[in-house]
Amino acid sequence: MSRAVQADLFAGQPVAAPSYLPDPAKVRAKLHSVLAKAKAAPEREWSEKDRSFYETVFPQMTNWLPKDEATSLCAEFDAQLARLEALA
Repeated sequence: MSRAVQADLFAGQPVAAPSYLPDPAKVRAKLHSVLAKAKAAPEREWSEKDRSFYETVFPQMTNWLPKDEATSLCAEFDAQLARLEALA
């Protein structure tokens, strides 16, 4: 079957992009888990790779939460990163 014929099979039909809306409760739980890991460092191992990853991802994850909660969590996370940097 040629591409032109295949394209005609779906002509006029809207193509909806898949959407994904995460559960805020699950996002919140993961963020608090990451914060707990940061608070436990350096007593518990937290690799440079993990720290670097969450330094990028953590603020992005907070976008799924209410603005005031996101701001508070990011401030707490930044404080933990600063604490860890001071220990290095």
